[in-house]
Amino acid sequence: MTMSEVITRINVLAKKAKTEGLTAEETAERDKLRRIYIDSVKANLVGQLENTYIVGPDGTKKKLERK
Repeated sequence: MTMSEVITRINVLAKKAKTEGLTAEETAERDKLRRIYIDSVKANLVGQLENTYIVGPDGTKKKLERK
């Protein structure tokens, strides 16, 4: 399942939850899809930060350190 499909399905379930409510299976599916989305966003952010450098006033580059 691609990320756009995950987001689309989350939105469908959110709309249904607001209008008519969700079954237990749909609630479980929504929670699983939300976890997939959150994990993807976190992984993308970590990947971006691992390739980020700070450029000093003298032009030197320093890689961000992980805390």
